[in-house]
Amino acid sequence: MTKTTTTFLVRTMAGLGLALMTVLAWADEAPPLVAQQVAPSAWYVEGVSALGSPANQNFISNAAFVVTPAGVVVIDALGSPALATRLVAEIRKLTPKPITHVIVTHYHADHIYGLQAFKALGAHIIAHRAAKAYLNSDTARLRLEVSRQELAPWVNDDTRLVEADEWIDAEKSLTVGGVQFQIKPVGPSHTPEDLAVYLPSEKVLFAGDLVFRSRIPYVGQADSRHWIVALERLLAFDASVIVPGHGPLSHEARKDMQLTRDYLVYLRESMGKAAQNLEPFEEAYQNTDWSQFEHLPLFRVANRMNAYNTYLLLEQEAR
Repeated sequence: MTKTTTTFLVRTMAGLGLALMTVLAWADEAPPLVAQQVAPSAWYVEGVSALGSPANQNFISNAAFVVTPAGVVVIDALGSPALATRLVAEIRKLTPKPITHVIVTHYHADHIYGLQAFKALGAHIIAHRAAKAYLNSDTARLRLEVSRQELAPWVNDDTRLVEADEWIDAEKSLTVGGVQFQIKPVGPSHTPEDLAVYLPSEKVLFAGDLVFRSRIPYVGQADSRHWIVALERLLAFDASVIVPGHGPLSHEARKDMQLTRDYLVYLRESMGKAAQNLEPFEEAYQNTDWSQFEHLPLFRVANRMNAYNTYLLLEQEAR
């Protein structure tokens, strides 16, 4: 080993050690991050149903990992470097094998701000090419600036946007230690770059944010029409268990996707009718019966924005 390599490794481990010390110092205040077994080789951690905040370290999304004979494949990197460091610690409880790959289901902040921790460990990052437009946009830059203020100290001046090492734009089969991963583009849906990851040997589907469970989905600028179609495409995987982007595991694919699908369909029907009739948004929103969804977590935070973005989308579709 060369002197340069040795110095690099020492600095890397020192940096990770400092990050871990920071995490431990705040551990009593942070929500628990505990790996739950999904299948013989797969585990996931479940984020809280809340907006990102310093109190929860932006732990509002799920991430997963699969242990193979040759190394560990991680799906999504969580919403802060500190969270990613905690996830690495959970992985280390189960295996000393290297983390070889990180597959990013989409480039939303709560799934990618932890990427730099995995990059420091030498992991190979895979994402859909369509994410490059967002990654290099003012929107991504401004979002990070705001996050540095609102999510400090967990997202700070040292937090950076990390590009993938491999950009894909078609289906990809990845084999690590004899374990096959089927990576399939399913966007534009929740985002233009949505990827689903399927572990056929154990019938586990990592669905990213195409599936939200037990909470209102975040729609944002989503293509809700294609999102509804993509949910049907996910059923073709014949998965025994689905790891959603948010919320608990699903063991009944069609039933547990129904909430997301029903919500998107209702948004399109109610806001589409209003847009077609040239009804002002505020009036349309007040006249819509939201009772079947208003009991769900984050309804009051997300529903009006979801409805407004859908209203604008359907105005454009009608032109």
